[in-house]
Amino acid sequence: MEIIKTQIEGVVIIEPRLFKDERGYFFESFNQKEFEDKVCKTKFIQDNESKSSYGVVRGLHFQKPPFAQSKLVRVVKGAVLDVAVDIRKDSPTFRQHVAVELTEDNHRQFFIPRGFAHGFSVLSKEVIFQYKCDNFYAPQSEGAIAWDDPDLGIDWQISIDDILLSEKDKSHPKLAELIL
Repeated sequence: MEIIKTQIEGVVIIEPRLFKDERGYFFESFNQKEFEDKVCKTKFIQDNESKSSYGVVRGLHFQKPPFAQSKLVRVVKGAVLDVAVDIRKDSPTFRQHVAVELTEDNHRQFFIPRGFAHGFSVLSKEVIFQYKCDNFYAPQSEGAIAWDDPDLGIDWQISIDDILLSEKDKSHPKLAELIL
């Protein structure tokens, strides 16, 4: 796998080695040893999958310590714009974000360490999205930031008229309003 560093330390894009022939393709989607050698030491303990349609924006979600989660995300079908926002108050990149397009064709994965809010927008007709987490979901620890927080300046690459949100995601506070 090839590791592509981003402007925020610890947030990386992973490109797998793809083997193609007339039958299709094969790639190793995860290898614990190689991940630890090239990215960081973490143990993923939960896998999740979601299905969404065009225009859906999910996020920006996070879990507070001690239940914070690192995530390794990828698209199985379709395309998303995936976003990680640094919410570590003492970080030199606090409030900054990284956005990357993940598609079924580029097979990229995105690693988001603990201390980040995460979200994505669906750019294709439909998407199947998978992610590995290194901590279990803890509802009492969940938090979120408004997807349209103007201080973050995220371009979700979807017309505002096409954005579909859950009721919960419509009412999150701005990052400046959170007590972290």
